[in-house]
Amino acid sequence: MSLVLHASNVNKNAFKALIAAEYSGVKVELVPNFEMGVSNKTPEFIKMNPIGKVPVLETPDGPVFESNAIARYVARLKGDAILYGSSLIEYARVEQWIDFASLEVDTNISRWLYPRLGFGQPYLPPAEEASISALKRALDALNKHLASNTYLVGHSITLADIIMTCNLFLGFSRILTKSFTSEFPHVERYFWTMVNQPNFRKIIGEVKQAESIPPVQSTKKPSQLKETAKNKVKDEPKKEVKKEPAKPKVEEPVEEEEAPKPKPKNPLDLLPPSKMILDEWKRLYSNTKTNFREVAIKGFWDMYDAEGYSLWFCDYKYNDENTVSFVTLNKVSGFLQRMDLARKYAFGKMLVIGSGPPFKVKGLWLFRGQDVPQFVLDECYDMELYDWRKVDINDEAQKERVNQMIEDAEPFEGEALLDAKCFK
Repeated sequence: MSLVLHASNVNKNAFKALIAAEYSGVKVELVPNFEMGVSNKTPEFIKMNPIGKVPVLETPDGPVFESNAIARYVARLKGDAILYGSSLIEYARVEQWIDFASLEVDTNISRWLYPRLGFGQPYLPPAEEASISALKRALDALNKHLASNTYLVGHSITLADIIMTCNLFLGFSRILTKSFTSEFPHVERYFWTMVNQPNFRKIIGEVKQAESIPPVQSTKKPSQLKETAKNKVKDEPKKEVKKEPAKPKVEEPVEEEEAPKPKPKNPLDLLPPSKMILDEWKRLYSNTKTNFREVAIKGFWDMYDAEGYSLWFCDYKYNDENTVSFVTLNKVSGFLQRMDLARKYAFGKMLVIGSGPPFKVKGLWLFRGQDVPQFVLDECYDMELYDWRKVDINDEAQKERVNQMIEDAEPFEGEALLDAKCFK
């Protein structure tokens, strides 16, 4: 019986065994027409791996699952173990880097990527920041090692290089953009060297680096998703029923469709009229190009209605985790996108502060009413990631801080501005 690998031809975990087979001179065949989510749910597959994970290798002595175990089996099948180094210490170091590739690199790439794609754990910015920070630590360690080493162990490719490269492949091809990997030049050199080796290229094909970070697939809450599904079912056209010969009419109760209820008014629309016209302030802000203090800031305070509106400072709770500039900027941009539901009732400025990590995120918000709107707190999960403090406009220091945030004053509180974003 030949070795048969149950996986698709684009599965990076299957690549490990297939590349190892090329180096070891072992024949491994991919099962034809494998369909993820279908083929791995069959009774035959479950018998080989009770939890249905992919890949699984069929051998003359029975099945083997878990991709690293499969790759180890293939690498040592012929007994010469050329992929395990030339000594006991090299063998140990191969195993060391295999564990590192799995626990430090693959795990943190997956924890960053999969929630954005809607797989596994829900997307949570603090969790993403933690994963990115841990990944940077791992890549920094790997970068330092590769500064004086072409390969992970010894002077030729080992199984550690195969597994490390396959794990990095997921990151480079899906989420690790050039602006991210440029911090680790020796890792870049190593990765592109590996994937262009003939045995790697034969299995993986041409590799292109991700140009952007995938957007978060969905920010809907489970209740919203259920409601969408419910509405979809309700809106589906009823199947046409074939007419039967006419029968005597029998009076039956007619189930009428409930008339759509008028959408309840937003509580903010029920507040007494305000002398401050929000759109007029937004136009003044947008159109003022010079003498900003004298024109826009003075105009703001002339318009401001302390009874109809309130000002709020916000500070991100997890600034210590803001270690990657572009991720921090993307985080703020995502927050502003999700605040779109409040555009009619709010104006905001978000500052990303610092010339280097960790970056601080601070904001100023103008809301209709005297409180942070409840519908915003309910619908925009980002709100709970910030500490909110109402501005006391009778405090001149706080009032001046408002002015500085509106005009993007730099330095702000003694630090450089990385960026300033406006919600209007």
